[in-house]
Amino acid sequence: MRKLNKTFMISAMVIFFCVFMAIIDGILQADYAIKSAIKLVIFLGLPALYTLSDKKLQIKTLFVMNRRGIGLALCLGILIYFIILGGYLLLKNVFDFSAITTSLTDNIGVNRDNFIFVSLYISFVNSLLEEFFFRGFAFLTLKRVSTRKFAYLFSAIAFSIYHIAMMIGWFSVEVFLIVLIGLFVGGLIFNYLNEKSNTIYPSWFVHMFANFAINTVGFILFDIISIG
Repeated sequence: MRKLNKTFMISAMVIFFCVFMAIIDGILQADYAIKSAIKLVIFLGLPALYTLSDKKLQIKTLFVMNRRGIGLALCLGILIYFIILGGYLLLKNVFDFSAITTSLTDNIGVNRDNFIFVSLYISFVNSLLEEFFFRGFAFLTLKRVSTRKFAYLFSAIAFSIYHIAMMIGWFSVEVFLIVLIGLFVGGLIFNYLNEKSNTIYPSWFVHMFANFAINTVGFILFDIISIG
């Protein structure tokens, strides 16, 4: 299979997934457990299907531990945690974040009682799935058959657009745009971290810490913990 055909196939599969999950999130508004199950199947299933057409692709190499970049990733992850949490504490009296918990409860059934379990899943499992799909498949794998620039931009754009449907109604327009830009820039940074080690672990560690911060904000919004 020529590289152009492989590039088209990978890109089309990623776009299809993003559109499909947008329907699940934005239109059907499936329960979080159902949505997570669908996401698990697609995130793992689509790359597995692709391997049937490209025997040279070895997905398991994406999970081979490489110490290169791990230290930087951990330091960056800790920094990201305090930046996100600090940003919320600085802006909580400027913007209204209460719509987040209302949307989570009304649309996908996430509430104060199950948020601890959901937060653990988001931090460890969901973050790994997203890194495997958007960085392992839509970047590292795509970069082998396309240009480096295209892989960088496509993966970051897909990662940011993917989150649009699930965040509808969470923020004001201003905050929504800031978050969207942050996701795009974060996607580029994640790609850079993984490119050096050719695995998904560096970006996964940073992603986990970012989710730790977001979940800490969730604990505050659901009145599970109190700060200040």
